[in-house]
Amino acid sequence: MSTGVSVDDEVASTFQKFKLQQEPYKLRYFIYQIKDKKTIVIEKQGDRNKTYDDFVGELPENDCRYGLIDIEFETDDGRPTSKLVFISWNPDTASVRPKMLYSGSKEALKSALVGVGIHINATDHSELDYESAILPVVKKFA
Repeated sequence: MSTGVSVDDEVASTFQKFKLQQEPYKLRYFIYQIKDKKTIVIEKQGDRNKTYDDFVGELPENDCRYGLIDIEFETDDGRPTSKLVFISWNPDTASVRPKMLYSGSKEALKSALVGVGIHINATDHSELDYESAILPVVKKFA
């Protein structure tokens, strides 16, 4: 389903620098929002010293957002590594219109974020829990 929502050019250009951790994009995460029901833009970005909990804390309680985070973890055999994870935050408590708009526009953003292989859909905070929900999925790709 296409909603006619487009992705701001800045999203793709900053993503390339973020992926390579080039200055000034040595960051931990981005949070994206749909502005004026037309364009996906960068709403917030987290410095490299921020944590996954900081990222979750910046997601609105009753509204939808997209997020992209660089998660660092240790593999089962003890190697430190990191993966880029795309999270679609579509809480059950959000209004119907934004939920439909964000659900229908997700593919446009995913196509701009070339190379992100882990996509997670979350509708409540239990699905954002790092230990029980996020880390097990991420480790499958390590």
